Amino acid sequence: MVDRLPHTLRSDALDNRERILDAARALFSADGLDAPMREIARRARVGPATLYRHFPTKQMLATEAFADQLRACRTIVDDGCADPDPWRGLCLVIEKICELHARDRGFSEAFMSAFPGAPDVAGREYTVKAVAGLAQRAKDAGHLRPDFVLDDVILILMANKGIHARTTDAQVMASRRFAGLAIQAFKACPQHTPLPPAARLTSAAPDSA
Repeated sequence: MVDRLPHTLRSDALDNRERILDAARALFSADGLDAPMREIARRARVGPATLYRHFPTKQMLATEAFADQLRACRTIVDDGCADPDPWRGLCLVIEKICELHARDRGFSEAFMSAFPGAPDVAGREYTVKAVAGLAQRAKDAGHLRPDFVLDDVILILMANKGIHARTTDAQVMASRRFAGLAIQAFKACPQHTPLPPAARLTSAAPDSA
């Protein structure tokens, strides 16, 4: 019995941790980062002390809750920056990050929310700095319009967050089309290349186009 007790405690602690992360993802998705820690604890069926023992700050909880998405976001940005063609790399970043955010609204909310004392929650600071460098290279190459500013990327992500569709697949389809429109607007010499297919959105009128 004595030999088995530590394993039982570790197993219980792991179960508590997973329930906390599941509850945090759900509440952050619904309420943003304003979701109270006490409500996360209640949803996870643990006491506040247990929650804070695993995650002393909300920043730590948000970062861990979206760890997979954070890694995917960094991979997208790194791949875009590694492309020898900076315009192609910037297009890839815009397309893939919009899709990532469309697939997980909780991560999108965490990425876009202000979080006092945690400037790099969800890897935002890393992403913004890397994209800024990539955009400057695309400008220098003559492909990105000269009046582009980094806040335009934030504006795109804010607008992308507002896309609502009946299913995740439709939401991703709409996000891809939206990214295509944005990319054409950013190009120094716009060319009307074909857009990704349109999605039927909840608020769209039937056969509106």
